[in-house]
Amino acid sequence: MNILKDKFGRTFPYIRMSITDVCNFKCGYCLPNGYQVDKNDTRKFLHLEEIRRLSKCFSLLGVNKIRITGGEPTVRKDFFDIIKVLKFDSGIDNIAITTNGYHLDKKAKLLSSSGLTGINISIDSLNQEIFKNITGHDRLPEILRGIKILQDIDFENIKINAVLLNGINSSYKDFNEWSKFIEKNKVDFRYIELMRTGDNLEYFNKYHVSSKIFKEYLIHNKWIYQTFGKDAGPSLNYINPKFKGRFGIIAPYSKDFCKSCNRLRITSRADLRLCLFGNTGINLRHLLQRDDQLNELKDLILSQMQFKKESHYLELGDTGSTKNLSKTGG
Repeated sequence: MNILKDKFGRTFPYIRMSITDVCNFKCGYCLPNGYQVDKNDTRKFLHLEEIRRLSKCFSLLGVNKIRITGGEPTVRKDFFDIIKVLKFDSGIDNIAITTNGYHLDKKAKLLSSSGLTGINISIDSLNQEIFKNITGHDRLPEILRGIKILQDIDFENIKINAVLLNGINSSYKDFNEWSKFIEKNKVDFRYIELMRTGDNLEYFNKYHVSSKIFKEYLIHNKWIYQTFGKDAGPSLNYINPKFKGRFGIIAPYSKDFCKSCNRLRITSRADLRLCLFGNTGINLRHLLQRDDQLNELKDLILSQMQFKKESHYLELGDTGSTKNLSKTGG
């Protein structure tokens, strides 16, 4: 079996696949004015058969994890059909999603029974008013109810992500609130350092703060650093034997962040992206139309691996082709 490997020796068992650019939230760091149709790109989003062929190909290339992203993936009417195809037709065991948690209390049981093995939920604050101000939606209670339902039916792999925003959710009071939450709840909570994209420079300059402040909090409170397996994400993870949950940090500006890169990305319009903030990649759609194109598709993806760069250059202000995070699944 061929495996996805670049010229720096990194292997890629993990694919992040966007199925839509559409999002129903208005988060300040991503889509402050809500989703806007890109009139310059009239291509349709990946359809079900294209997703089936693509996931099958990645399975044959050694991928063992696909994370479905957006935009907000659950806005697609065929969302559960997509999960079913991935779970039963792709040959890939680990199928996860990233969601903003919209109507999570109503969807929790369906998500659990669909065969998903993991869910990441975006919650930038446990303060209802701050959550509303960041997202444009007063939906924190329904999201927390959804998490409770997932826990009650023994759904195991629950992660919560928050973008670290200076002066909004970056105080020790905020950190302590999350500490109380994961003391009682078996979830992984991770702060993601705010990333600059093509259209958020002013917001970035106003709200960016180094994730070191959260790391210092963890060290001060005796949290223990823990490593994860080959298909884990980029999070630096910390455990405390007194707590049910775990803490994590995703720090894209840290010196060695890209050394452990283990994922590739597919946009909602079938572009293969070698890096969230890169300029390199190629559209795969012409090879997703028939089952007998599988070998040609594999060869094209393998050939692209030589173009993956050693690092992104976020620290130099280079955001690549990422206009906003909804375009590439964050």
